Amino acid sequence: MMNDKPRIVFMGTPDIGAHVLRQLIDHSYCVVGVVSQPDRPVGRKRELLPTPVKKVALEYNIPVFQPEKIRHDFQQVLDWNPDVIITTAYGQIVPDELLYAPKYKAINVHTSLLPKYRGGAPIHHAILNGDSESGVTIMYMVDKLDAGNMLAQTIVPISDDLTMGELHDQLMVAGGKLLLDMLPSFFTGEITPIEQDEKQVTLAPNISRAMEAINWNKEAQIIHNQIRGLSPWPVAHTKLEGHNFKIWQATFDRNQSATNKRPGTIVIDKKAKQFLVYCGDGKAISLLVVQPAGKQKQAIEGYLNGLKVAPVQFDTCE
Repeated sequence: MMNDKPRIVFMGTPDIGAHVLRQLIDHSYCVVGVVSQPDRPVGRKRELLPTPVKKVALEYNIPVFQPEKIRHDFQQVLDWNPDVIITTAYGQIVPDELLYAPKYKAINVHTSLLPKYRGGAPIHHAILNGDSESGVTIMYMVDKLDAGNMLAQTIVPISDDLTMGELHDQLMVAGGKLLLDMLPSFFTGEITPIEQDEKQVTLAPNISRAMEAINWNKEAQIIHNQIRGLSPWPVAHTKLEGHNFKIWQATFDRNQSATNKRPGTIVIDKKAKQFLVYCGDGKAISLLVVQPAGKQKQAIEGYLNGLKVAPVQFDTCE
């Protein structure tokens, strides 16, 4: 790394942050330190594992700082003397002492088309709401949630059956590219920041447990969006004979005719390997990947092959 390059402190935690960090390193930017959330126990064995961002930093021998609360424990970041702080899905509120100390201040790579979807779950909400496009915005960080002036933006289209996980991966790649494309002009002062239109602001709060449960009385399109918007995390679920039944993936024919079938009605065609569930508007979604209680997730073909008695009705919830 060359000493005349701007000194970057990178802050991030999950895979999307790891990808952006790796892009910076691979393109010879001077990353002098990395801040990530503390390591947490994961899985059934509660094994303490490093965050994805920390793994990348250690791979390149970059020092890592993992404070429980960055608002109260940030001196290490200042000691690294950064010219700019870059964050991507860090997961904590960054204090003013860090936002304005660096020469180029602090910027954030956010996975939405701001001012739409400020908050912690923008990718989920874009699909839950049936949007036709998402994107990435890079903006200055300020002491207000995702409200800083915008520096760059790129659009990513959302296809009809795209899941949250698939969109996440597309935005991860788009975010890394957008940052690399932007940084040269950013460091030479050639970018004019754009204020966000506060009248256009929408929020994307974290997903609650209540949002996971499927209400078959709703329209098929809404339920389809719910299933793909919560896959692969936290996964939409319903009840079958009182037991939890997760639905990881489904598809929906928007041109089908409505019927008078009761919401939650199941129609199975084993020969066609098809599992239909009817919704409140009389239209059906077709399940593709499911997980019955106590079982591993499986493609619908495997599930149907193992059925002895075909179910006829999912429990509905109001």
